[in-house]
Amino acid sequence: MARDPYTVLGVSKTASEKEIKSAFRKLAKKYHPDANQDDPKARDRFSEISQAYDVVGDAAKRKQYDAGEIDAEGKPAFAGFAGGDDPFGGFRRGQSDPGASHFEFRSGGPGGMGGGFTDDIFSELFGRAARSGAGGRAGARRQSASGFSGKGPDVKATLDVTLEQVMGADKVTAVFSDGRKLAVKLPDNVEDGQTIRLRGQGGASPMGGEPGDALITIRFAHHSRFRVDGANLHVDLPIDLQRAVFGGKVAVDLPKGGRVAVTVPKWSSSDKVLRIPGKGLPRKSGGAGDLLVHLRIMLPEGGDAALEQFLRHETADQG
Repeated sequence: MARDPYTVLGVSKTASEKEIKSAFRKLAKKYHPDANQDDPKARDRFSEISQAYDVVGDAAKRKQYDAGEIDAEGKPAFAGFAGGDDPFGGFRRGQSDPGASHFEFRSGGPGGMGGGFTDDIFSELFGRAARSGAGGRAGARRQSASGFSGKGPDVKATLDVTLEQVMGADKVTAVFSDGRKLAVKLPDNVEDGQTIRLRGQGGASPMGGEPGDALITIRFAHHSRFRVDGANLHVDLPIDLQRAVFGGKVAVDLPKGGRVAVTVPKWSSSDKVLRIPGKGLPRKSGGAGDLLVHLRIMLPEGGDAALEQFLRHETADQG
């Protein structure tokens, strides 16, 4: 169900034509699809804004809407039973209250009919969950809260992303079980296991209400070199025995590309950790995590005769 046009445009019901036109232009410029190509919700928002202005931006239609003769989509309101001698007191379309659902009920027909009798009427027409009783707008709000508005179902998907895509805040494509594809711009500080909600991108409502949402769970794919630990990243750095003993500068590859030099202290043991601040993943609180470099002492492949001879000599001297 379309929302109240005044609410959509962010103006009061007493706003002047100039104020309504100004609000429309401001919102249309902000949500125009050409200016929001990375936002899949912008097109729906722009369409909603245009529809709202089509109703209250036209003097004749605005008068009809305010009188309850047409609804928020510009369609004729439900006529139903008019008052007079009608024993039910009449149905009328929800008019000025944006929280109202499809219908409101006017009680107090001849003979004092209402209350439980009207509850039965609503149960037969819309099901027991849609009862409003004889409470007018308050009853209509209860209809909406009970699910009578008929929002469409949510759809879900799991999206595996690479570390490079995460750090680049790339646009990726989620594929749902029905084969539908949806482009998603990863947030700058997305986390492993986080669920992104895209409002209005889910299933259509069978009752003409708002569509459901798309829920996309982000899952970090395994990386051949880097390990994720919250906002920190871990990487192994192989060094030879000579570097471990004498120390020196060693280049480390960064996850976003490029390299940085780190200093290996003298007599470094295997698994010594060197910290490079701010080279991890973005934090939601601001800044970024660290890159933790784990030293791995590697002996030469195929052996080293000189090193072997030296160790034999040292062993013999100690014996």
